[in-house]
Amino acid sequence: MRILITGGTGYIGTALTSTLLERNDVEEVIVFDNLSKQNYNFFLGHTYSNKEKLTFIEGDLLDSRSLKQALDGVDVVYHLAAKVTTPFANSDPHFFEQVNHWGTAELVYALEESKVKKLIYAGSTSVYGSSKEEVTEGTEPNPRTFYGISKMRGEEHVQRLVDKMDTYILRCGNVYGYNKSMRFDAVINRFMFEANCNGRITIHGNGKQGRAFIHIDLLTKVLKEIAFNEVEKGTYNVVDRNLSVLDLVDVMKEIYPELEYLFINQHLKLRELRVSQDSALRSQIDYTNERSLKDELLDFKERFSF
Repeated sequence: MRILITGGTGYIGTALTSTLLERNDVEEVIVFDNLSKQNYNFFLGHTYSNKEKLTFIEGDLLDSRSLKQALDGVDVVYHLAAKVTTPFANSDPHFFEQVNHWGTAELVYALEESKVKKLIYAGSTSVYGSSKEEVTEGTEPNPRTFYGISKMRGEEHVQRLVDKMDTYILRCGNVYGYNKSMRFDAVINRFMFEANCNGRITIHGNGKQGRAFIHIDLLTKVLKEIAFNEVEKGTYNVVDRNLSVLDLVDVMKEIYPELEYLFINQHLKLRELRVSQDSALRSQIDYTNERSLKDELLDFKERFSF
């Protein structure tokens, strides 16, 4: 099997690449990335197993010619490339549209002319916007940010491929956990960095706002299982926990007993989005999390250099 990963040098892509290279039934993993996020940690400080099966192509989604060439002979595509700038998801519509919308459109055009058998698209629960009630896979999308709108438009392009190949849209919760190519704009990762290095975290709003989360190891498992198993094509929510900021602080206080926290605009009640864990995907793939949040964060803590 030959696999192509767009945005493969990123946070999720780095973890997925390592996992796929370990499989004997994978002939080649092609990482297609324009390095706009300067994720050079992908290339340094560690050696991938079966590295002879890894191919890197520095390319852009909007370069249709190089994209079509990269897809030649590929069986499975993971579309992970995206512009994500939490918490500034509503700052610049063009910033998100260029990649999340039109970049996905270019990929879909190229896939329509290819012989790819399976497309796995990393979407986002942000397409639901905000809700006082827990959302499910049957909830109508209602994005409230430029980022969420661009991801929904990306989904609309991917839907065109349903009759041509096995197509999966995974609406992922906020991803967290240690990885070689870290993202520190995501809330849990940022809090862990601030707690470990500064002894204090900054909380915007009253801290009661809730979000859906999934650990990067668990998400990587889901992505891998879909590629190598018979899974009904469709749109799925992929989340593991619903946590408020204050829930997170309670656990972090157990890990860092001297932790201080500072509220900014504490009078504000920020947008909330909780997502049901009862996904139709769970009946097809077992991705039960055996670890507690505290255990996951303790593991994260051990990864810091000091």
